[in-house]
Parts: sequence; structure tokens; C-alpha cells
Amino acid sequence: MTTSPESTGSRTRLDRERVVHGAIEVIAAHGVDGLTMRRVGQELGVEAMALYRYVSGRDELLEAVVDALLGGITTKVEAQGFDSWQGYLQALAHEVRGVALTHPAAFPLAATRHPEAPWLRPPLRSIAVVEHFLATLTGAGFDDTAAVDAYKLFTTFLIGSLLLEVAAHGSDIAGVGQAGKGGAPATLSGELEDAPHVRRTQQRLSKDTSKQEFEVGLEALIDRIERSF
Repeated sequence: MTTSPESTGSRTRLDRERVVHGAIEVIAAHGVDGLTMRRVGQELGVEAMALYRYVSGRDELLEAVVDALLGGITTKVEAQGFDSWQGYLQALAHEVRGVALTHPAAFPLAATRHPEAPWLRPPLRSIAVVEHFLATLTGAGFDDTAAVDAYKLFTTFLIGSLLLEVAAHGSDIAGVGQAGKGGAPATLSGELEDAPHVRRTQQRLSKDTSKQEFEVGLEALIDRIERSF
């Protein structure tokens, strides 16, 4: 009887988590454009076809990489503890920055892969994370409008500054956007049922306020420069 290559040793014993970890290693070595199923297979010591038991292809694998990088962010913030909404934003920003600096080659995927809904923003791109963000700020006294505006400004700041930072460390952020094919899932009813803050503010989340965000961010930057001058 022929032995499956997946069972010939601990190095080749596969599961989805190991496949995703292998993809992260390949991206670190070859960049996003260099990620192929063949290379992941080589990284794990198996034939590329063996990977298709765990992911349907490269596109799903890229999405799984982003989920792995950003998964558990809010749990880590909660574990740190915070005593104010300012402390929460600082802890969350540092956690995301830690992901960017630990995985600079893969982090641009967080900016370019489709979020769970088209009106969510990277890198806080999942309904669960946005729900946690909105619940924390409204719990601290923000109304819905102020909480959504804070989410938009915060994500704009994060993605802009962190993409610049990883680019400065040599990561190629050009063309990564081509990695995301297809759109967001057609239905989000299941996820939204467990996210009352997101569901309640969905209309405002989907409103384009990018010009206002740019002006507010610019004013804040100028104010800070003036204070330190």
C-alpha cells in the first residue's frame, strides 16, 4: 500500500493552520507576488496538490493569511487591559503595528484584500473587530456618529502610516492590490446578527467622508507640529 506523503513524517503532517503558516513563510521570503501553491508545498515538504484539501486555491490562501495575521487582535488588547478609550486606541494601534513590523511583506495584504463588507476599512476589516471598536467607544460615552467617525479616522491613520513604514523597510506595496479578486460576500446577515453596533451604524459606515477625514487628519497633524515647535 502506498503511503500518503502527508503521513510520512511530522514535517509533512498537514492541517489548514500549517498550510497558512507555510504561506506566510513563503511571502516573507518571496513576497506576495512570489506566493504559489508549489512554493508552499515545497516549504511544507509536500506536493502542491496536497494543499487543496485545506484551501481551494491561492486566493483563499491569501485571505486566510490576512485572517491569521489580524486574528485575535481584540483579544490581545483586552488581555493588556486599558482604562480609557485613549488607552484602547493606543493598545489597538500598537497591536496592529506589531503585526505590520513582524510580517512586513504580508501586511500590505491587509490593506488590499476585500473586507467582510465594502463599507469596512482595512486594517480593521472584520465585522467582529469593528463591533469591538464601536462597542468600546460607545461604552466610553461616544454617540454613534462620533464612534464611526473615530473608526474612519483611526483606520485611515493606521493604514497610511503602517504601509509607509513597511515600505521604508523594503516591502513591496506596489501591485499587491491585484491579489484581491472578487467582492465581499453577498450576504452578511449571520455576522451582522452578532454585531448590533455595526448593524445600527451601517449606513454611516458606508458613507464616503474621505475628504473630511483628510482635512481633519491634516488639521490634527498641524496642531501637533505647532505644539512641538
